[in-house]
Amino acid sequence: MASIDFRQEAESLFEYTQALRRDFHQHPELGFQEHRSAGIVARELRSFGLEVTEGVGKTGVVGVLRGGHPGPTVLVRADMDALPIQEENDAPYASQNPGVMHACGHDGHMAMALTVAKILAAHREAVQGTVKFVFQPAEEGLGGAEGMIEDGVLEGVDYALAMHLWNERPVGWIGATDGPAMAAADSFQVRIMGKGGHGALPNLTEDPVLAVAHVVTALQSVVSRHVPPLEAAVVSVTVLQAGTAFNIIPPEARLEGTIRTFAPEVTREVRHRFIRTVHGVAQGLGCRAEVDLNPLTPAVINDTRLAALVRTQAAALFPEATIVSDHRTMGSEDMSLMMYDIPGCYFFIGSANPAKGLDASHHHPRFDFDERALSIGVAVMAASVAAVGQEADG
Repeated sequence: MASIDFRQEAESLFEYTQALRRDFHQHPELGFQEHRSAGIVARELRSFGLEVTEGVGKTGVVGVLRGGHPGPTVLVRADMDALPIQEENDAPYASQNPGVMHACGHDGHMAMALTVAKILAAHREAVQGTVKFVFQPAEEGLGGAEGMIEDGVLEGVDYALAMHLWNERPVGWIGATDGPAMAAADSFQVRIMGKGGHGALPNLTEDPVLAVAHVVTALQSVVSRHVPPLEAAVVSVTVLQAGTAFNIIPPEARLEGTIRTFAPEVTREVRHRFIRTVHGVAQGLGCRAEVDLNPLTPAVINDTRLAALVRTQAAALFPEATIVSDHRTMGSEDMSLMMYDIPGCYFFIGSANPAKGLDASHHHPRFDFDERALSIGVAVMAASVAAVGQEADG
């Protein structure tokens, strides 16, 4: 497939990609509720002549493209769900669903993946191997990848590829990281239980509010004093709840948050120190603690050979682009589960344009991106899928 100009093909289909993206953006759906989106995805894949299965992992869609030559099976994944955010943009394609918004770029991911499928289907006789297009529900912390895996989406897959529009970098930037690219994620919920009473008589209580305040402060030492300085970790308390009235010391307080790490040994140490710190501080202040620590996703770890392949294709298609091999983020992704035992690459496509005001961060109510990034993502993904088949055959 070396003779195919994937950049030209992607750019010639820009209006198709843009129209899909804007339609998805106008009609966002939360995790496991992506019925309309899934219907459009299935319709488009069938129109390209792919074998389509719906209802995978509840609302997921899988389209299989069988190439004209033997080769590996490459999985291409796009996420479909939106977020519970009220959009604040006034674009003509702004969300029509109150309180729901595509604030992370998944609308673009679906549109790009469908365009890749359209391009490769038009050249199916030249495709080496099989391409499995996976449109996943519920990426935003609801276990969408797990459901699709349980339904067998990884059966027969040799390699896995996925991409993310990235508003932390401008259009024309492409990141395909060697090794760890996104962090492992845990969530935690902590209850601090003491003895409530009158706010004017604190000596008769064991104050859980005081204890939870000290716990939050002490948790800042988990990373600063127990993680090697050249490693990375985050412990963030994001929820604090306690009390009902100004003159009542409550019987309990609670906190929630997240832990992010890359290296497994760091993950183990941070979890151990977290639990030990919470119990120790609570006990020292006359209270007791219950800790619920929930591993969510492992780190996204790219296969270095596939990451190099993506960078090579990106450089050939976009010699003017800035292409990096070392971009990491503490954000997490359940694509890591699909790549856990399968060589894969999760790469980033810069999508911000500050001059046009298109640089709000992901999950912000004013999130939007420069749609020129769509064609870049389509070209890089299509070329990378083709290159994986050629390299495996060679």
